[in-house]
Amino acid sequence: QVQLVESGGGSVQAGGSLRLSCAASGRTFSSMGWLRQAPGKTREFVAGISWNGGNPYYADSVKGRFTISRDNAENTVYLQMNSLKPEDTAVYYCAAKIMGGPTPMWYEWNYWGQGTQVTVSS
Repeated sequence: QVQLVESGGGSVQAGGSLRLSCAASGRTFSSMGWLRQAPGKTREFVAGISWNGGNPYYADSVKGRFTISRDNAENTVYLQMNSLKPEDTAVYYCAAKIMGGPTPMWYEWNYWGQGTQVTVSS
């Protein structure tokens, strides 16, 4: 059974940092990533990374502030979020693909975690 379990969300003031983790089990994946959804908005891509840790791919809104990394030995993906802004407030979802590289299209990801809340106050 495939499971993606996120941890590390929480509340922080603007300018602060958080680190999200996602532990995957049940199979290996070609790509893993993070997407987010704010109230009243559609789910949007944040960052993705291929199986070998290469080809990290970021949304323009988080470039230079967020860093995605992957530990294949632990089948875990991380999202280091620095210089957080109130507009980063959302539920963050870990996602995984069984084929191909990371993609900004949310519907192309095959598996999803349950989500973790990130709240950034001004």
